[in-house]
Amino acid sequence: MTDAFTVSAEGALRPVTRDWVPEAPVALEFNGLAYAVMMATPEYLVDFATGFALSEGLATSADDVTDVGLAEVEQGWIVRARLAGLGIERLTERVRTRVAESSCGLCGMENLAEVTRPLPPVAAHEPIDPQAIFAALEELPERQDLNRRTGAAHAAAWCTPSGRIAEIREDVGRHNALDKLIGGMARTGWPLDGGFVLSTARCSYEIVEKAVKAGATTLVTVSLPTSLAVERAKAAGLSLWVLARGDSVTCVNDASRVD
Repeated sequence: MTDAFTVSAEGALRPVTRDWVPEAPVALEFNGLAYAVMMATPEYLVDFATGFALSEGLATSADDVTDVGLAEVEQGWIVRARLAGLGIERLTERVRTRVAESSCGLCGMENLAEVTRPLPPVAAHEPIDPQAIFAALEELPERQDLNRRTGAAHAAAWCTPSGRIAEIREDVGRHNALDKLIGGMARTGWPLDGGFVLSTARCSYEIVEKAVKAGATTLVTVSLPTSLAVERAKAAGLSLWVLARGDSVTCVNDASRVD
């Protein structure tokens, strides 16, 4: 909590006391190999490491991520975990590529190919009633504890078909919040299908990809999507609702279907 002051348009000063959203470097290490450093809120870091591994394709289930340890250091946090399964090969290959990346240009071609790689098809699913989205939006503010204190945190929530928020995670980063949700759901064995994922983020292609890879069937975001996000959602068969407000929501892709 920090003392500050606000200045009105008329020049009046008013002292205020604010909580700032926590942000720190979080280094992720898998099998003793440094994989990434993310700027994140140091809460639910076990969920974060698990969800990140699943989103990155380093793990296929939460069971592949074990022995997660947290260490707070002077510069931030280190999260160490052990990976099992086929993700080990991807881990070592990605670390090798990152070490080798330079100005050769070839690595850029590899990254472009990764972005355009087809996503797994989304499972058959029933349509979401827009009233369920409005119900979740109404509940969301009271469930955002961190954002209520700081006004600067993103949230990702999993909602039931009726619009009840069953699980929620917050973070200074929109991608991190979704990774934490994915990890938390995976660790408890809850699937992401059947209901919908609600994100306070702008709908970038990364948000779409994380949702699809985690098994979500419907994604709702409070802001508009990018063109690539729409393209990827349609190609994968993800139902996508955007610009979700208390009085309206826009359907970009209704891919709902029942076999």
